[in-house]
This record gives sequence, structure tokens and C-alpha cells, in this order.
Amino acid sequence: MSVTYVDAIREAQEKLLREDPRVFLYGQDISKFGGAFKATKGLAEEFPGRVLDSPISEDAMIGMAVGAAIEGMRPIIEMQFADFSSIAFNQIVNQAATHFYRTGVPVPLTVRLPSGGTPGSGPFHSQSMEALYAHYPGLIVVTPATVSDAYHMLLESVALDDPVVYCEHKFLYRWLKAPRINGDQLPIGKARITRPGKHATVVAYSAMVHEAVRAADRLKEQGGWEIEVVDLRSVKPLDIDTVLASVARTGRLLALGEAFPWGGVTAEVISRVCTDGFHLLDAPPRRLNSRDTPVPYHPKLWAAHRPTPETICIALRELLSF
Repeated sequence: MSVTYVDAIREAQEKLLREDPRVFLYGQDISKFGGAFKATKGLAEEFPGRVLDSPISEDAMIGMAVGAAIEGMRPIIEMQFADFSSIAFNQIVNQAATHFYRTGVPVPLTVRLPSGGTPGSGPFHSQSMEALYAHYPGLIVVTPATVSDAYHMLLESVALDDPVVYCEHKFLYRWLKAPRINGDQLPIGKARITRPGKHATVVAYSAMVHEAVRAADRLKEQGGWEIEVVDLRSVKPLDIDTVLASVARTGRLLALGEAFPWGGVTAEVISRVCTDGFHLLDAPPRRLNSRDTPVPYHPKLWAAHRPTPETICIALRELLSF
């Protein structure tokens, strides 16, 4: 028996509903239907009146949640796809993110964004929105990459008084499994060394952590290279101290992300390392992202659009040969 990534998200919500009467779930088709990805399956029957279907209006969903959070509730909002959260952008960045700074009253809401690409999902159901939300002060943005982090980081997100954008990767929902949910969680804002190494550092987050580990394993087999992989876990706050410590050990940096290449999390990592750790680098730092086009529908085009172990290996070989 194993626990999948989406199981962990469901179990975290079940625990929150059971232990905190302020928590309720709100989203499109999440009640009787259990949500587009079944992350709320069975919870409406277990907790009557606290797992609520919303109208098809992301703007109205977040507006209601902001009001409920101001009045002391802890709403968890499920966007059907992260892409659709752009319709609620004003409510998230202009209302939720700024409210405490304007009034002193916190807005403790959690917005779950099913993020990233899967084969055949195309441009409207595949986007990675973390960089957009990380740009705005007042928001916490988390990107769990493991089953245990999916569970513990959702619990911690709901406990925070700040609004949290919780980016859960759809590709990991059923593919990623673990024997159990571990109890060795780190706090939000602390990165994890997923794979130790000494020749180069790959800084990644969300599903790209697993692609980075696959690439590191290949380079170990093919050339004896020891690549260190850092899982950021949250992109805001960004644990630059752990990144700098890794670069100090390896002297080389590849920042890896699934989002589009213009700006974004990988650009922020490179900028901060160049500013605060330029003396640690033995080679120019590199970035690797998806291509700068809308996400294609065809599975083969999709696979060529995002970073893969093959393209990560190419980037790392170029970095190592400098």
C-alpha cells in the first residue's frame, strides 16, 4: 500500500476539516464530484456543509474567500487548473495580498493551484503560475515536490496568517508515490538537499526536482559526475542561503524550472547568486526552462517543450566543461 501525491493532498484537507472548524473547502465540482482530480473525493459526505461547490467564477470564488478569511475562517480554494487563476488575479494580488498591510487584519486563505503540464493538456491547462504570484508582496508561494511535502506544506499553509498560493503539480498526482507520509518535514521557506554532490548544483522545484535527479543519476553512471540537487520547496520565501551553500561546495549552478523562460524563479535564483555569491562561481551560471511558446497539445511536442533529463544533461555537460 502506498500514498500518492494527490492522496496526500486529500488527507491533509481531511485532517484540517476534522481538527479545525474554521476550515472549509470551496471550488468548482469539488463537493459530490470530488474535484477534477479527486483531491476532495468523499469529503463532502464526511463533512456536510463544509465542502462547497462554487459558481464558475474564479473572481467570485476568491472574493468570497477573502471576506470569509477576514471574518476568521480558514478557506481552502481549489482552482480547477492553475491557468484559470488569472481570472481571479485582481482578488489575489490586490485584495488578499495587500489587506494586512492596508488594515492590519490578516487574510489566512490558501489557494490550491493544480499546476504544470501533462501530455495532451495544451496551453490552457498546463501553465506554471508561481512566478506571477511570487512577484507580489504579501503572498507566500509554495511548490511541494514530494508526497510528504504535499501533505505537511498544505497543513502549514492553512496555519499561516498570510494568503498562500499552493502550487501542486498535476503530473505528480498519481505518478509520485511513497510508502508513507514521513514526519521529517521542513518549515516553509527552507530548501532541501535532495541529492548531494560536489561538481555542480541544480536548483529546481516542483516536478523538475525529479527530472533533475534523473539527469544527475545519468551523469553519475556515464562520467562519475556528482551533481547536487536542491529542492527549493517554496519560491517565496526563497531559501537563498541553502542555494549559496551548495554553490560554495560545487562552484557551478544550473537553475531549472518548467515555467516560461522570461523572468521568473530561475532568473531570480541566478540574480541572487550573482549578487551575493559571484566569488563562489567557477563558471557562468545557466538557466533551463520550457521554451518561450504556449504549451503545445501533442504529447511529443509537449515533451520537447519542457526540460527533460536529456536536455538537463546537455546543459550540465556544457556547464561542467567550462
